[in-house]
Amino acid sequence: MPLLAPGDPFPQLTITAPDVDPLLVSDILADRFGILLFYRGSWCPYCQTQLRGFQRAQATLTELGAETVAVSVDDEATTRETISKHGLTFLVGHSADADMLAAATGAFVNPEPRYVQSTGFVLDPSGAVIVSVYSSGAIGRLVAEDVVGLIRYIKEHPAAELRPKAG
Repeated sequence: MPLLAPGDPFPQLTITAPDVDPLLVSDILADRFGILLFYRGSWCPYCQTQLRGFQRAQATLTELGAETVAVSVDDEATTRETISKHGLTFLVGHSADADMLAAATGAFVNPEPRYVQSTGFVLDPSGAVIVSVYSSGAIGRLVAEDVVGLIRYIKEHPAAELRPKAG
């Protein structure tokens, strides 16, 4: 699958999270800005920092009409520990199929052990990609403060073109 670019519709993905039935991403994010974070796993310190950063920004993101969802290949028990350890209040999915995420979104997959590399998406309320950030290793990922700034800019400048025109 090619990488998702601005304007592309985000694919239909199902997220399985503790204590809820599996949910379609489109249902979770319906009519809101969406932030999708694929993180490497609970063992990754960079991922943990990213998750904590998005948790700190939750009140602001909610005010802006945005919803955060994170997912990894971690099992349910490990995901529960991650949620508890960091006090995460946004939806955190578990047991993701790394190959399925890669096929649907272009995310990079680590071969052994098998997990999806850090990948992040900001979606508009219609479910179209505004920004995609793909990492092939430990660093390079969405940062909560940047996402807050981007959504504020879009809301303040609704007619603004965020992509350079070909030419």
